[in-house]
Amino acid sequence: MSTPTAIDPARAAERLSTYTVIDVRTPGEYAAAHLPGAHNIPLDHLRTALPALRTAAAHGELLMVCASGARSASACAQLAEAGITATTLTGGTTAWIQQGHPADRDTTGATWPMERQVRLAAGALVLAGLALGTRYRPARRLSAAVGSGLVLSAATGTCGMAALLAKLPHNRPRTTDLDATLEALGR
Repeated sequence: MSTPTAIDPARAAERLSTYTVIDVRTPGEYAAAHLPGAHNIPLDHLRTALPALRTAAAHGELLMVCASGARSASACAQLAEAGITATTLTGGTTAWIQQGHPADRDTTGATWPMERQVRLAAGALVLAGLALGTRYRPARRLSAAVGSGLVLSAATGTCGMAALLAKLPHNRPRTTDLDATLEALGR
């Protein structure tokens, strides 16, 4: 598999009007802050969106965006398998905002960014394992399992806990929102 084409935030800002921006984060993360004009298609809905993305790519370049660049690079690889060319934003929206570029925010019903949700869940599970472990010794295995998962996550660049948390109702796209996005891209 080839490495996706990447662009840094400064260069992307100069060319933003030439891109169709696709944010592959969860709806909650997208609502917190996203590039101006970005369309939200969560990574786990990318296959469903292929026809609309193919149409959008025929009209101009696609810029895939996430929080750090990892999910958008994965999205670019999936699109490349489908014969669709896309570019990933290096450093994601985090780098975009840190460099002072504008971001749109939807404060109605915004949820925490996925990274923060993972930290809360992992910390709560570790504490629960330690607390329960004072009375029931095998419960400490919960803390060990979470720690092992975090190490694996760092080593592989993937996060099983984030994948699970993304399935929670507050992180799921409303069908009509995804349908409207796909319709807009399909024009």
